[in-house]
Amino acid sequence: MDDPTQLSLRALRRAVELANAWIEDLPSRPINVGATPHQMAEQLDEPLPETGTDPDSAVTEWMRRAEPGIVTSSGPRYFGFVVGGTLPAALAGDILTSTIDQNGGIWSLSPAAAQTELAVARWLKELFGLPMSWRGVMTSGATMSNLVGLAAARQWASERLGFDAAEDGLGGHPPIPVISSEAIHASARKALGNLGFGRSSVRTVPAPDGRVDVAALERELASIDGPVIVIGNGGEVNTGQFDDLKALAELCRSHRAGAWLHVDAAFGLFAAVSERYRHLVSGIELADSVCADAHKWLNVPYDSGFAFVRDDEALRAAFATSGAAYLAGSGGWDVDDYTPEMSRRFRALPAWCALRSLGREGYRDLVERCISNATRLARWIDEQSWLELMNAERMREAPFIIVCARYTDPSWDDNEHDRRNGELLDALQADGRVYASTTRWEGKTAIRFAFDNWMTTESDVDIICDVLRDVREHTS
Repeated sequence: MDDPTQLSLRALRRAVELANAWIEDLPSRPINVGATPHQMAEQLDEPLPETGTDPDSAVTEWMRRAEPGIVTSSGPRYFGFVVGGTLPAALAGDILTSTIDQNGGIWSLSPAAAQTELAVARWLKELFGLPMSWRGVMTSGATMSNLVGLAAARQWASERLGFDAAEDGLGGHPPIPVISSEAIHASARKALGNLGFGRSSVRTVPAPDGRVDVAALERELASIDGPVIVIGNGGEVNTGQFDDLKALAELCRSHRAGAWLHVDAAFGLFAAVSERYRHLVSGIELADSVCADAHKWLNVPYDSGFAFVRDDEALRAAFATSGAAYLAGSGGWDVDDYTPEMSRRFRALPAWCALRSLGREGYRDLVERCISNATRLARWIDEQSWLELMNAERMREAPFIIVCARYTDPSWDDNEHDRRNGELLDALQADGRVYASTTRWEGKTAIRFAFDNWMTTESDVDIICDVLRDVREHTS
């Protein structure tokens, strides 16, 4: 057997060579070459090899086989889902994370990991203006952050109803009502399903233009005698709209049996970074729990998110590890008592590096630049007779990072509009210069662009305009 150190060094050098080539080509790479499931299966679906190969050869072979299926989602012209890119410091931190391979579950496994996560939580609360007394934890993303916040809410509500949800389960006990708007995100529903509430149990109220009808929510809340969980949105995915979080918090505080306000602010929380846009999340500091993504606007690699919870005791009761004496008494903060995971990747290191490299000023500039880019595209679309800006009112009154649009023609009926926009989006994605996603908004097929990548410039926005025009001309 070769020397283990040399094996590792050779493999790492090869991985760095491949990574360097990827980064050098990133600005000019096609976003998506449209690999099919059949094509990818031909490359990767095969029996386990009987004999092995050199580690550096293995990583080289994977890149060669898989490259047609790699989407350039970290590049400056990916606008499909709210993905974000990877800051240089975060990328370096992520490489170091894998190299030192720390388990961030309990203090004794890695005091460095535990203390770094505490530091990151503190910096994020300072960045967003959240109360320093809140507990902050790193998660795998907004879905798990929603689950963390809603698990704490479930624990709080169950205790008010006279039982312990984490210990006893929900069966045989009074139901815990959950209210949200029709714009509730799928990740919140998924979290509710995992927590035993049921995905379809949410009592939904109207959300005209993506913003909750506060009066309708007030009426629904008044019809419930016991404790309630209310889910608000800080950045709706099709329009970028924000619920009136201050009004929701006041309603929750006045509910006679108590109401827990959870805010899904996967990307919208970052509005708090800028004085110009902070008003959009006004009142979020009055919530009981807040979820957000880090691999969106923090621009760190997958997977990474964070959750903040006001009630530390409710959160710990929801997840505290019990029945394992060998895990007790580790000497410091054990994050596995506050999250669903026990063994955890050291996610805090890339986040620490990103926050240290940009600081408050850098993130303020990033947020304002992204919104400026989105506004630039929205204004151009609004000027074209053959395009309709679906969230025009939103982008005129309170611009954010979502641009929702569709191709339009007075000769098309509703069905033709939907069919043609589907075809045109397919052509746009096949073009490869930019990437957008499809959505349904107010019953209409639309094309959605999201801006949260640190690398995107005004020139990239101009390329979107070129592609929209070219696709129309070549498919009409």
